[in-house]
Amino acid sequence: MSDVAFLFLGETLLIPHLFPVLDALTAAAPELTVDVWVATSMHEALIGGWLGERANVRLRRAPGYRQLEDWPAGRNPPLPAKLPLLARLAPRLLGTKVVVSAEQTSLWIPTLLPTRAQYVNILHGAGSMMNRDDRRRRAAALTIVAAERERTALAAHGVDPARIAVTGYIKAGFRQRAFATPAFAKSRPVLLYAPHWQRHRSSWWDWGEAAVHAILASGAYNLIFAPHQRLVEKAPELRTFAATLAERGDVHVDLDSFAMVDGSYTAAADLYLGDTSSQVVEYLMRPRPCVFLDPRGVAWAGDPSYDMWKAGEVVTDLDTLLPALERAPALHPQFEPAQRAFAAESLGEVSGAAPMRAAEAILGVLRN
Repeated sequence: MSDVAFLFLGETLLIPHLFPVLDALTAAAPELTVDVWVATSMHEALIGGWLGERANVRLRRAPGYRQLEDWPAGRNPPLPAKLPLLARLAPRLLGTKVVVSAEQTSLWIPTLLPTRAQYVNILHGAGSMMNRDDRRRRAAALTIVAAERERTALAAHGVDPARIAVTGYIKAGFRQRAFATPAFAKSRPVLLYAPHWQRHRSSWWDWGEAAVHAILASGAYNLIFAPHQRLVEKAPELRTFAATLAERGDVHVDLDSFAMVDGSYTAAADLYLGDTSSQVVEYLMRPRPCVFLDPRGVAWAGDPSYDMWKAGEVVTDLDTLLPALERAPALHPQFEPAQRAFAAESLGEVSGAAPMRAAEAILGVLRN
């Protein structure tokens, strides 16, 4: 029996969206009993280390838990199959009052199974390109979102607005960031290239390698190449390409570490190059120059899914990439108002107070 259960069953990118709420809740309400379910030994070591000794918290291994030997802290782990895990976990959650997750998959439990537990889902994405039309979202007793924009969008897809809490951006309150600032051989502007992991939304398959080679050949930038961590799943040849960049003093490639997902690189960059990845929203918490790659010539004007492209120049011809990067700092003042508006609409309040607001919303579910 427990009052609240937190589910850390997915990729490491979910952790900064969920752990700050666990941290805030257990500190604010030490009288609660809280179970923390983890899927792998990596989750166990990382989260257990941050929690330390808290009398009201039990770290528990989910069914199918994987013991990973010599696995670097924070590297995205191989996960047990999610649906079998959830089927076996569901009976263990029957005595829990509130279950909190940051991914949709766990919502299959209240969608398909009878349960007295109230499920709280934290929307972990940021930005305009998100999947909101999914019946699982309507199974949550409460959905926590960063900004009013998301409440409106979810309500338009059938989620009861009364069951949506707007808290601000939870990840802005994540205090365990690695603050990874790469060491480059020369002092140059730092350019972050962060392509999306889904082929239909990504610049990688069309232009990625050529873009990287062009940037490095220019000699004008130090490059952080830190794509969405799931890109390497869809494009395993990425590791071979990354190996060709090793030992260079002007590029830092990261395909595995926790710094990919904790906000370190978006904080370190002077210039952002992307496509539709939500990393741009975190980058724009502090407005800076942006350039976007559109290899397929999307008719994006007026499409709210591409609102992030109002934040910088959109390149539709790879030959114009370097000139676009070169003029981005000078053009930045004309894009800055759109950047601030987009970040505010997508992230809401970013002072770091969101985790406590989310914890208070969970306490409200418990009381009701």
